[in-house]
Amino acid sequence: MSKGITLHYTKANILRGAIIYSSGDLIASILLGEFSIYRLIGMIVLGATLYALEIPNYFAWIEVKTKDISGIKKTLTKTGLAILYFNPLWIARHLLFIKLFSGNFNQIDLNLLKIAWFSFLVNIPISFVANYLIQNKVILNWRFLASAIFSALMAIYYALSEVIFSS
Repeated sequence: MSKGITLHYTKANILRGAIIYSSGDLIASILLGEFSIYRLIGMIVLGATLYALEIPNYFAWIEVKTKDISGIKKTLTKTGLAILYFNPLWIARHLLFIKLFSGNFNQIDLNLLKIAWFSFLVNIPISFVANYLIQNKVILNWRFLASAIFSALMAIYYALSEVIFSS
């Protein structure tokens, strides 16, 4: 019988996800004049549930997958896997949640994928450095917190990228 990866969903990550992800989106929504209490509540719930569950477990999976690799190959593999996780589809999904929580159902279309793609491409240099540091310099138990803080900053960028990269 093969041993699977144990899923971790901790109270600390639930609280961190709720506070940090919603804070970044709150700043973005205020900057864009799009504040909505429903959006704020939605982002609190999203950060405390989906993000607090999937991101720490993905980071644990990266550790398992790279345990037998060493040196620069390990460093680059861990960084690359983190960047691949926060890909254009992840960004588009995040933008979709924003639209859903804001009640802007009519703004949900394929343009979100275009915005996400351009946002991802422009962000690669920053994302590479941040994910390198998170995956290779921060211990596993603190990676979700570090990633959430980076993602809160990126939430501001993603919200603004809709304005920047919209057609």
